Amino acid sequence: MSDQPKAVREIRINPVVPSESVLVSTARGMRPRKEEAPAPRDTRKHVEGCPFCTGNEHMTPPTIASSPGQDDWQVRVVENLFPVLGDDSRSTNLVFGLQQAIDGYGRHEVVIDHREHGIAIQDMSVEHLTRLLGMYRDRIRALYAADRRIQYVLVFKNFGPAAGASIAHTHSQVIAMPVVPENVYNEVTHSRQYFEKNRQCIFCSLIDEALTFEATIYDRESGSVRRQFSVGQYVIERGRHFVAIKPFASRYEWEIHILPLTHHSDFMDITDEEREDMAGVLRRSMARLDAVIGGAQYNFFLHSIPHNNEFRNCHDSYHWHLEICPRTSIPTGFELGSGLFVSTISPEQAAAQLRAVELE
Repeated sequence: MSDQPKAVREIRINPVVPSESVLVSTARGMRPRKEEAPAPRDTRKHVEGCPFCTGNEHMTPPTIASSPGQDDWQVRVVENLFPVLGDDSRSTNLVFGLQQAIDGYGRHEVVIDHREHGIAIQDMSVEHLTRLLGMYRDRIRALYAADRRIQYVLVFKNFGPAAGASIAHTHSQVIAMPVVPENVYNEVTHSRQYFEKNRQCIFCSLIDEALTFEATIYDRESGSVRRQFSVGQYVIERGRHFVAIKPFASRYEWEIHILPLTHHSDFMDITDEEREDMAGVLRRSMARLDAVIGGAQYNFFLHSIPHNNEFRNCHDSYHWHLEICPRTSIPTGFELGSGLFVSTISPEQAAAQLRAVELE
């Protein structure tokens, strides 16, 4: 009897945003394809010409915020020299025929994650990651408070050229914008619709299922087992306040979501104790990813409730979370043309491999 897992070919619907679908086709993993090469790890602690390294602070715009202090900083925030949005010019919004244009105002900041040039997330201490999460929270608060026109503040990190990183020194970014991004808009809208029907947050329901649900589905004609769902099969890591889950309909083959175990809609409300717990879950999740797909290029981003009037009553229905999306393959024409993500490893297999990693 073969130990190989049964081939899977099925379209999975994202329960949060049903218009998003994922084609899980494990047989496609056998075909020749070009994968994203692991990003070369520059493990140097200091690089003379790097503008983000200590001693080179004069090479960046002035410090906006730093922790613990400006001279002994461990995390430092500066304005992005090449912002996608800015407040340097103000122009009126334009409407001509069916065309609309909104003034591209906002703020774009760079968070220098660590003093060490090439340190990876999984190699940072829990204490440091707790500090970094605190900086994210503080910058979100400050940017919302600075301009009432800002409707959304996005925190994200790119690692590796394929993920959009242009500087090797570990860093993340914060962008304040006058619109709510479509993916966040869809999440909040569909979450609200689910809540209106079921009187429960859909993210809380998904967490409950991941931690408690178990079932066996049989074939009606033969009586053979078609599918088994076991308790915790999608759980990658768990802390006191946070859980890391492999989504059932993962867009990226090694995608992981980190969510608060209890309902919270706004990342700005995270407590110091919760920050420390989230830091530990993030560190261990990244260590598991590194052990299984070492050197992968990735993006991660925080999705929190928007601060605009349309969603002011959605705090009970929306659940903030961090999405980690490793880039292990290049999108094909089918994926770009159809909007249907293709995964060649089932989320169940990926979750099992990640859980099997023995951490120190």
